[in-house]
Amino acid sequence: MRLRTERLLLRPWEDRDHAPFAAINADPEVRRFYYPAVLDRTETDDLIDQAISDLARDGFGFVAVERRADGVLIGGAGLSRPEPAALRAWPLEIGWILDRAVRGQGYAGEISRTVFNHAWTALGATAVIGYTSAVNTPSRRAMVKSGMTEIADAAFEDDTVPVGHPLRPHVLYRIDRPD
Repeated sequence: MRLRTERLLLRPWEDRDHAPFAAINADPEVRRFYYPAVLDRTETDDLIDQAISDLARDGFGFVAVERRADGVLIGGAGLSRPEPAALRAWPLEIGWILDRAVRGQGYAGEISRTVFNHAWTALGATAVIGYTSAVNTPSRRAMVKSGMTEIADAAFEDDTVPVGHPLRPHVLYRIDRPD
């Protein structure tokens, strides 16, 4: 999966991505709505290895996001299979983790539009979901801006987060392939 936007390149992970992505995942502000909160280098390497494996198996996955103007890795994004048991009936989920330094620059929307188009045209998907913790208003706002709609009666407890943790309650968003 290799996608281009006006400002970004979404591409498979490379060895040079491990250190900068580990730095992004070690930032408590970046990871404040994720569980576990921060990831160390080994955990980030494992995440990248799993993403590489998923991409090889499925033809889609969570890939590196590089800014085209300067080649800087600004995060990861893409499509994956939903992990929480409550969502396994859905085939595709969009997600992103972006460096704090690039927030508010419209990258999440740019990524979303390109990833949705790939899901519709290359994968034949009829819908893509996105989910996040109920308290993650920045991601919720980004999903709405990208054209996704919250499914009001589909809130769920993310079974990958411990019971009682403030990030366990999740909300679900969806976008359907345009006619």
